[in-house]
Amino acid sequence: MKSTWVRNTSFIATNEAAKRQFYRSFSQLLNLIICLPFIPILLIAVVVIGIAIKLDSAGPVFFVQERVGRYGRRFFIYKFRTLAHNHDPRSDHAFMQAYISGKVDHADVPTRPRFKPENNGNITRLGNLLRKTSLDELPQIINILRGEMSLIGPRPNVPWEVEKYQLWHTERLDVLPGITGLAQVKGRSNLRFDELVRYDIYYVRNQSLILDFKVLWWTVLTIVTGLGAG
Repeated sequence: MKSTWVRNTSFIATNEAAKRQFYRSFSQLLNLIICLPFIPILLIAVVVIGIAIKLDSAGPVFFVQERVGRYGRRFFIYKFRTLAHNHDPRSDHAFMQAYISGKVDHADVPTRPRFKPENNGNITRLGNLLRKTSLDELPQIINILRGEMSLIGPRPNVPWEVEKYQLWHTERLDVLPGITGLAQVKGRSNLRFDELVRYDIYYVRNQSLILDFKVLWWTVLTIVTGLGAG
């Protein structure tokens, strides 16, 4: 009886592993199928948005920053620049580390209804538009084609944010980070970090093509309505 239970358990585990492997392989293929047609659009966007960024403010077209990906591997993420060139990102460190540590609440920031650091006017005029439409994330197609990111997954944090993770937070690093994710469509900047991580862990444990398509659809709705953008 015991040996039968062991065989059944082994079969279930093997079956689940096979399903997960199939999902990952098909998901990578789906990423390529969706992203490759966007390459011409990305090239046009680099020219058009790049010129607009240069006309709007001084500084580079792209924002490049080190992030932490699957299994803690580091990579450089690409975005269109939305902040003033002289903005010092170190000014955000204290707020974001306190946010991840659960030490920031709405009561602490009555003038900021979202869990985001104050940029004190450092977001450029064009940057506001790029963030609201999520066009600033478009260059991350490069990260997807390089195998560093996926369309769907937890948003990648910077190393000094990951340093503040609790042990259970690290489960969100078990999959490739995404351009969009379940947490982004369920609240984004309105979520406390622990709430955000719970959505990410739910996604990690329940990955499926159906869930991915749902997140993609919800992402479109979020962009159209502007909810959580910024």
